[in-house]
Amino acid sequence: MTIQRAMVLERPGTPLRMRESDLPGPGPGELVIEVKACGVCRTDLHVVDGDLPKPKLPIVPGHEIVGRVAAIGPGITGFSIGERVGVPWLGATCGACPYCRAGRENLCDAPLFTGYTRDGGFASHTLADARYCFPLGEAGDDAEIAPWLCAGLIGWRSSRMAIAGAQTQGFALGLYGFGAAAHILAQVAIWQGCRVHAFTRPGDGAAQDFARSLGARWAGASEEMPPEPLDAAIIFAPVGALVPLALKAVKKGGRVVCGGIHMSNIPSFPYALLWEERQVMSVANLTREDARDFLEIAPQAGVHCTVTRYPLTQANEALADLRDGRLQGAAVLVP
Repeated sequence: MTIQRAMVLERPGTPLRMRESDLPGPGPGELVIEVKACGVCRTDLHVVDGDLPKPKLPIVPGHEIVGRVAAIGPGITGFSIGERVGVPWLGATCGACPYCRAGRENLCDAPLFTGYTRDGGFASHTLADARYCFPLGEAGDDAEIAPWLCAGLIGWRSSRMAIAGAQTQGFALGLYGFGAAAHILAQVAIWQGCRVHAFTRPGDGAAQDFARSLGARWAGASEEMPPEPLDAAIIFAPVGALVPLALKAVKKGGRVVCGGIHMSNIPSFPYALLWEERQVMSVANLTREDARDFLEIAPQAGVHCTVTRYPLTQANEALADLRDGRLQGAAVLVP
């Protein structure tokens, strides 16, 4: 039996509390993971603040997990004790619904989500379904890799939907909200040949400077128009009012992709902004194929995460800094 230290959400809208408990041994198909780092994602904030319905309560948040295999359940092959693995948001799928059978497991009718409907990584140890764990190798720092497991993956899926098979060389891509996901995706997109334009909160010169330091062609406030029409835009900030602004910025036939799990209401806007075959679409979750593809391409693109590290006991402080926009890059808990 493993003693687990975890920051636990007992009721939405309340601070996380440190709890110690006995973590059961792994069941069939499960791994016990000793957590080495866990990113703090905006989705965690939505869980803690009560924006997402029906979480498992009490719940241990956290779904950007980098750790070491500490125990292996029956029936598992392909993993070894001490191996470094990553655990993402998608924690399990049913494998039987029409979406799973069609290769669209991100839309599964009966999924489990790490840190939302099954316990996550704001802890010293966690249990995970081995089918949804990914070998990470030994290159790179645990804390700097942790944001790849959601910010990186959802950014990658969003970009694939935004670019939609177009030639990436010279593709004008707008990123609204320059936080953890955007700062990772910007590096990949620039490596692919895209011209990246970064949109931030008005007056956030630090974030704009950060975007330019990563290679963005232009950075400005979300209300501004970029210096060229965009081929596509991705909205990471959970602000519905950005949708009409992004539609105004994209050229005819362009796409606006909403990359978050939660967003404030989208205000009404003139049909003229949507006309000429512009599209608005959302991204839901991720697939294991997304994870495998991104984890292969990120090292090739030289992705480097800017992170602020917090001890596990300061999870509430990390969430507050994320909520109030005091971070550049990503927050990461280190047990």
